[in-house]
Amino acid sequence: MNEISPVAATMTASSECSLVSTVADIWQTLRAEARRAAEGEAMLARFLDLAVLEQDDLASALAGLLARKLAEPHMPVERLQDLVLTALRDDPAVLAATAADLAAVRTRDPASETYLTPFLYYKGFHALQWHRVGHFLWCNERQDLAHFLQSRVSEVFAVDIHPAVPVGRGVFIDHGTGLVVGETSVIGNDVSILHEVTLGGTGKERGDRHPKVQDGVLLSAGAKVLGNITLGRNAKIGAGSVVLHNVPPCATVAGVPARVVGWCRESVPALLMDQSLPDYDYVI
Repeated sequence: MNEISPVAATMTASSECSLVSTVADIWQTLRAEARRAAEGEAMLARFLDLAVLEQDDLASALAGLLARKLAEPHMPVERLQDLVLTALRDDPAVLAATAADLAAVRTRDPASETYLTPFLYYKGFHALQWHRVGHFLWCNERQDLAHFLQSRVSEVFAVDIHPAVPVGRGVFIDHGTGLVVGETSVIGNDVSILHEVTLGGTGKERGDRHPKVQDGVLLSAGAKVLGNITLGRNAKIGAGSVVLHNVPPCATVAGVPARVVGWCRESVPALLMDQSLPDYDYVI
């Protein structure tokens, strides 16, 4: 009862791995794409110079881009840019995760034909990179500044992720509008999350109260996952579902409340980005 052919799944995972290049490789590709775009559209030339072509490396380009997105009168571009550069310098894993995230967008979004487009314009990508900076601050006892960044990201991008949340590499936040992730959530590697997803609690209890999302999970549009529960590796959560209990690895769940409607076996739903559901009624 496979939803997707294991061969197709393997091919998809393999093709994604082939695009996860080094930071330097992605930077060179971004520069080449920016040069082509500037030559093709004169109105964008100065913007592309500032965003990419006049920058020394991916870190400086990312810092400037993120800072300009979030700056406000009391927190100017220069200060925010220095903050991002500090996080990237002190924790090299942050920039490596950025490269993996960018490769994930490039592979999983059929509308993204270059690295340049998501780097410049995708607010889900921008919000996630700001979260990585905020999480760095949180882990280094700078919680007040981390909360400030969380608030600004929520205002600007409509993405609200608590800075305490650890997020793995190769995560794709598609569109992102309305995404809410609670304080004690955990998000693994190679996860894909669409708009209006909630990883929330079930009330006002304190302590460990939010979902744990393991590697390869696809959270389809509008899914609500509530409570200290686990979404097993390579699970698929159907659009609009309300999930209140643990989801087994490789299970597809859907409905309100959600129930198992199929199995993915060897496929990785987050890489395939297939939100469709089986057309049969299969329940355990």
